[in-house]
Amino acid sequence: KFDLRENIFFPFFWQCFRALCCKGPPPARPEYDLVCIGLTGSGKTSLLSKLCSESPDNVVSTTGFSIKAVPFQNAILNVKELGGADNIRKYWSRYYQGSQGVIFVLDSASSEDDLEAARNELHSALQHPQLCTLPFLILANHQDKPAARSVQERCHRYGLKMILNLFSFLFVSILNLLFSKLLLVMEFA
Repeated sequence: KFDLRENIFFPFFWQCFRALCCKGPPPARPEYDLVCIGLTGSGKTSLLSKLCSESPDNVVSTTGFSIKAVPFQNAILNVKELGGADNIRKYWSRYYQGSQGVIFVLDSASSEDDLEAARNELHSALQHPQLCTLPFLILANHQDKPAARSVQERCHRYGLKMILNLFSFLFVSILNLLFSKLLLVMEFA
């Protein structure tokens, strides 16, 4: 009888077999549920498409809502993107339940009327009972446009100076995402 364990190559083959077959499934990555809000044309869909490595050529403005799973090496972000049209914004609060963080996308080169509408929506979200204790990430898009406003002007216009002690805000351009994925480490309460 031939006993494989007596073969001089057995230890090598056994180690290879265990390394390839006996590791088990990889540990599950934690998943976080986020809500992404902002006015129409602010760049929410473009942001999520870029983070999901989708082609920017196929981006269509969201009507209603969409959900995208954004995979990162150590976590998965399940992002509910809510359309920003006037007739849809009144329903945003119905989608807030269960969120663990908020992404607010604003168009830093928008008209005065849109700036005022975005400011009102941001303040409404910051004061909403289901969102007021969550981490907020504010992304200022369209920084590459000539009409883009500075960080100081945005803080002043959005009335953020008085609440900066309560929240951390990050202003970045989605243009910067063209070359690398945006990895956000958020501390969830």
